[in-house]
Amino acid sequence: MIGVLSELSYWQVTSIRVVAGLVAVLLVAGTLVYAHLFKMVSFMQSRLGPMEAGPYGSLQLMAEIGKFLQKEDIVPRRADRFVFKAAPFVVLTSTFLLLVVLPGGPDAWFISNDLGIYLAMAVSSVSVIGILMAGWGSASKYSLLGGLRATGQLIAYELPLLLAVVGVVIQAETMNLQEIVLAQANGEIFGSGVIGNPFIITQFVGFLIFMIAMQAELTQTPFDMPVAESELVTGYMTEYSGLRFLLFFIGEFATAGVFSAIAAVLFLGGWYVPGLDPADNLLNVLGPLVLFGKVVLLTFLVFWVRFTFPRFREDQLQRLAWKFLVPLALANIVVTGVLKVVV
Repeated sequence: MIGVLSELSYWQVTSIRVVAGLVAVLLVAGTLVYAHLFKMVSFMQSRLGPMEAGPYGSLQLMAEIGKFLQKEDIVPRRADRFVFKAAPFVVLTSTFLLLVVLPGGPDAWFISNDLGIYLAMAVSSVSVIGILMAGWGSASKYSLLGGLRATGQLIAYELPLLLAVVGVVIQAETMNLQEIVLAQANGEIFGSGVIGNPFIITQFVGFLIFMIAMQAELTQTPFDMPVAESELVTGYMTEYSGLRFLLFFIGEFATAGVFSAIAAVLFLGGWYVPGLDPADNLLNVLGPLVLFGKVVLLTFLVFWVRFTFPRFREDQLQRLAWKFLVPLALANIVVTGVLKVVV
């Protein structure tokens, strides 16, 4: 694959990667909305979900997109127009930048960076700026309160999210996401290399911390204080309509998919399939499908929790982060470091 791309000009390679990134983000977001939001939740609640638009409701998402595109794009009279309009694009840009560090196969990647996971964690913070822009620029008390809540929450849970990754970095001895996948593929667990060494086994505590912090970063229930409809209407998104609300909607589900892909790479072996040579070209085709399957599995857990647990109070939310997750993540780092040196 690298050989084919090397024969193309820079703008051709860039165009291919941009189109592939757009397709990946929109395909993941669309699949999660239909499979989880429309159907999985419906079955859990003993109902059928959308059934009218297309076979088995498969075109319901297209109908929703068409509805939002036809709505008027309203800007509040006292809003900061530039900040208000730019906010959803900032949030969505963060999602696209997260995507570029993800490997999908031996040669199927956008960039291979030695600081890949560090770059991903840094880029994920950009969405906080977009959310604060939406809250401030809307000139609405509900939006401002939602934006401030989101900022405080995301800052609190970025720390355990980052600390959960450190254990994986210590064990893999690299921050390159492609090399983290290879470390799991070529590793052994209990003297056997049949399934490699998926870090979810040795870093199970880190995996749990990462998934809890990811739920909070996505502002999904029970961490949905920034968009608490019973208190803030829809929080920082209250004044948005039409295309800009649609961008927030796409960003929410696309970010859930991308964060789940990062979790799959760090803890579930990413694109690797046990039994195959990690350098096999077949994995450039199978790898993205395997990674996508793991993303669907992890996002199932995210939405299962979303529709199962009640919302935390703000004090409970902050206490969980600072008094439980952060100390537990630090303890996991210490234990991992000691075992790495001793073993």
